[in-house]
Amino acid sequence: MLMIRLARFGAKRKPFYRVVVIEKERARNGRHIEVVGQYNPLATPAQVLLKYDRIEHWTGHGAQVSDTVKRLMTQHPAAPEGAPAQPAA
Repeated sequence: MLMIRLARFGAKRKPFYRVVVIEKERARNGRHIEVVGQYNPLATPAQVLLKYDRIEHWTGHGAQVSDTVKRLMTQHPAAPEGAPAQPAA
């Protein structure tokens, strides 16, 4: 079974996460199938970049989404068609 969940990267006390598609039985930072996003909780405000089209693709193929990734998706919904994904700085 496939899961869409977070994999931790970064140094001690400076976490950085990738949203990955991975087999459920694998370790947290084990070999993943595809990276479908990033999450940086230390940025102000927190940076969340998700590839919603790829997440929909994998959920259509039976992948389950973890509770944390579901929360990130609801807090940061997809940008409407034609709108920029990130505000210009």
